[in-house]
Amino acid sequence: MATNARADSTVPIAILALPEVTASVLFGLYDLFQSAVRDWSAIVDGRVAASPLQPAIVSADGRPLSIANGVRIVPDASFAGGAEPAVLCIPEVFVAPTAALEGRFTEEIAFIGRCHAAGAIVATACSGALLLAEAGLLDGEHATTHWAYCDALAARHPSVQVHPQRSLVTAGEGHRLVMAGGGTSWQDLGLYLVARLVGLDAAMKLARIYLIDWHQSGQQPFARLSASRQSEDAVVTRCQIWVAKNYRQPAPVAAMTRLSGLSERSFVRRFQQATGLSPLQYVHSVRLEEAKQMLEASDLPVEAIAEEVGYEDAGFFARLFKRSVSLTPAAYRKRFGALRAALREAHRAD
Repeated sequence: MATNARADSTVPIAILALPEVTASVLFGLYDLFQSAVRDWSAIVDGRVAASPLQPAIVSADGRPLSIANGVRIVPDASFAGGAEPAVLCIPEVFVAPTAALEGRFTEEIAFIGRCHAAGAIVATACSGALLLAEAGLLDGEHATTHWAYCDALAARHPSVQVHPQRSLVTAGEGHRLVMAGGGTSWQDLGLYLVARLVGLDAAMKLARIYLIDWHQSGQQPFARLSASRQSEDAVVTRCQIWVAKNYRQPAPVAAMTRLSGLSERSFVRRFQQATGLSPLQYVHSVRLEEAKQMLEASDLPVEAIAEEVGYEDAGFFARLFKRSVSLTPAAYRKRFGALRAALREAHRAD
């Protein structure tokens, strides 16, 4: 099965539609693939050129269906009626991270397996990687998905090496499994596939037309947010609630240990089992999330923010922040503080 476009051929790409996908990702990928080569040629060169990529929206039965947020769509083909794809794209699966998937997407999972066995590249956006795992294609492989689903993916499939911090991961024989992280990282996925199927130059031109900024920092600025979920262990939950209000204290782990009534070793083991993080890692996560909010919303110096969230050594705070978020505090403020300010100004204008 060909995976490179030639001047005299097109690459068939199937985009999976099911009730749990959103229109923005489904049609966003569709538009990117249709625009490759075509739009630059029309806008810059002033001539008409067809895209070498041929996307089609496919579903199990090919009938009209309502997808997430009540958007009504009409697929181009059913699984049985469409052309054999060189690429299968799976948008997100809009379900709760802990939702049971057994028996829920039987036809879709079987179709994914057939396409991969036939040699297709199988690419997922956001939580779509859950279906790759359910199809057994990620066993022993590296993977990523939306940061909110990484823990659930790792828990369901322990053999999968999940990378919450990365916005794009390729895996499997011939790197035919391609996964993007959450949110708009589907744009990274689209650009990667255009570069792989058509060429780097075509992908760069597409990025310029659509003003797409590659997510170089990955999901790291957000990946720790899932750690703040309360566990099902009542003792650990009590400690989580306590540290949410008292993380500034100089020895919060020791205080949580006393609160738990357990020995230090038992507390650390139980906390790690319940949250996936050691008590100290969890404290750092809570402090860093608070620091992010302060960097976005205030003009306080980084040193003052470090002290405010519980770090006496501002240099240690800066190094920890960079290691955990993949951005310096100053870079984080520049990127996300500007966005917050712009949204605030827009709100005032309304």
